[in-house]
Amino acid sequence: MKELPSYIALVDSFSKLPGIGAKTAERMAYAVLEMREDDALGFADAIKDCRTNIHKCPKCGLYAENGHCEVCDDSARDHSTMIVVSFPKDALAFEKLNDFHGIYHVLGGVISPSKGFGAESLSIDSLFRRIEEEGVKEVVIATNPNLEGETTALYLARLLSDKGVSVSRLAYGLPMGASLDYADSLTLSKALEGRKKL
Repeated sequence: MKELPSYIALVDSFSKLPGIGAKTAERMAYAVLEMREDDALGFADAIKDCRTNIHKCPKCGLYAENGHCEVCDDSARDHSTMIVVSFPKDALAFEKLNDFHGIYHVLGGVISPSKGFGAESLSIDSLFRRIEEEGVKEVVIATNPNLEGETTALYLARLLSDKGVSVSRLAYGLPMGASLDYADSLTLSKALEGRKKL
């Protein structure tokens, strides 16, 4: 049986999502075909509304539906402490903690020469501007602990060294509940480097 062009287009669309392979994309397309019509149209409207109504905050780069995001609009936030993340979704992890009450700055990526993404692609100028204008005293660099994240963190730390702010990097190493005998040497090395007094 020949596959329908509309179905193929839907499978292709789903396969563009991160972590979705061909088989999963096919299952998702079939799920849409099996939905009630109003649910399927609601699903399509939700996607359209996201693309139409949500934009990046012109100040920090987080997602917003109004002018600025709710973090930037919240006057109760501590503007002296800023967490710098690679992408907007990274800040969500800190917000779920309900423990951090500072502000964020989204770089819009990481330095990755192999992918043609250099420092000039990051929102570093606006980071410097915000540090000055908002009286930021501490910058916590929260990029991923991989080659690109480390490269970006070291580059930022060097640039920030003469900006009069305290610069720190998220600690990382052994996760809670992990067994030492299963940890790789890099993880153990980083855990040892980040040790603290009890």
